[in-house]
Amino acid sequence: MKIIIINGPNLNLLGTREKSVYGNESFESYFEKLNEKFADLSLEYYQSNVEGELINKLHEVGFSYDGIVFNGGGYTHTSVAISDAIAAINTPVAEVHISNIHAREEFRHLSLITKECAGMITGFGLMGYDMALYFLSRKA
Repeated sequence: MKIIIINGPNLNLLGTREKSVYGNESFESYFEKLNEKFADLSLEYYQSNVEGELINKLHEVGFSYDGIVFNGGGYTHTSVAISDAIAAINTPVAEVHISNIHAREEFRHLSLITKECAGMITGFGLMGYDMALYFLSRKA
């Protein structure tokens, strides 16, 4: 099974930014652990701070991969274009958020992409990626 994790803006700063919210581990370090834990999966990782690049990546993999784990960062709450991109592809998308978006500022309570995703996991820290991989690996 081929699954890609796509992270949006500012997630390249995990481990250094707002440690009280996002923890102190870089995603690259965590991705190594995911590869060990899910050795039976072919995992890839992509991160961009640019909305159009995220859309391009969704288009690129959205018809040939078995699953996408997507954390849109701040674009989750603002991007109709990313929502439309997820709606346009065939590959199932699991939405992940490290923090509990419903326990934060009110503008973060709304996700424009959830309705196009297979499901949403929010508030379980980096463990949310494990949950999404587990779900997607059993969905196919």
